[in-house]
Amino acid sequence: MNAIHPAPREALAQHDNPLALQGIEFVEYATARPQTLGQSLEKLGFQPVARHRSREVLLYRQGDMNIIVNAHRDPDEPALPDTAELTAVALRVRDAGKAYRRVLELGAWGLPTKVEVMELNIPAIHGVGNSRLYFVDRCGDFSIYDVDFIPIPGVDTRPDAAGGLRFFGLVQYIGPERMGDWIAFYSELFGFRELPADHHFGVLSRGCILASPCGRLHWQLVEPAADAWLDVAGDEYLERLAFACADVQATVAQLVRRGVDFARPAVAPEDASLGALTTPSDSGPTFELVRDPR
Repeated sequence: MNAIHPAPREALAQHDNPLALQGIEFVEYATARPQTLGQSLEKLGFQPVARHRSREVLLYRQGDMNIIVNAHRDPDEPALPDTAELTAVALRVRDAGKAYRRVLELGAWGLPTKVEVMELNIPAIHGVGNSRLYFVDRCGDFSIYDVDFIPIPGVDTRPDAAGGLRFFGLVQYIGPERMGDWIAFYSELFGFRELPADHHFGVLSRGCILASPCGRLHWQLVEPAADAWLDVAGDEYLERLAFACADVQATVAQLVRRGVDFARPAVAPEDASLGALTTPSDSGPTFELVRDPR
């Protein structure tokens, strides 16, 4: 069970945004087939912009979004999966050390990080399953990538976002009768709030959606058993990443021209403007488009 230990209610901060959360800094996928995932990302508009100094890790970027593809094989760790898995989310905060200490005080489980020479030690806690949640405060002119990564020569390190895409959030599959545990995890540690039951975005109208206090991130909790069409294992994990765009249908058309395939039908015809779901190519992951609620 990767959730928080019980914490006294009086220990919880009263601030609306207790960690000064500012959205996602990066998401990380682990895969034994980085070229396959890289091809999927490039069709979506991401470009490889930097390589890690000491590991088989590539940084992909478009606009303000960073995706790390980790193909580094650690002999002390299990083999990398063929199908790309979401293994980490880094949250932008005002003060990473302060945020990390606060969530530990509230019962989060800290994780040690293996740091080589000339690498940053980024604080992290246990997320769902085997995933990690990082805290990053270096996201301005001098960022974490300036330390850990070497830019690829001749590449535009700040490519524009295709169709105005931005990070919207993540879909997390949870076990039966675990909804309350996970709502408490994200609300008490990070300040997320539960949206009303009739507030849903994108292709899946089940489960519960939590909104971050900064308004830049949504976390959807879904019990797979509630949807017969979801063919998933019973484990808890991060299932997919969602991007927001102003016009779903126009963005789908643009991405189709770039070679992205979409599930048919992604949603009911009357809801086609609300979201769309990509069809994974080979062993690549699925991505979701969501109409920007702002």
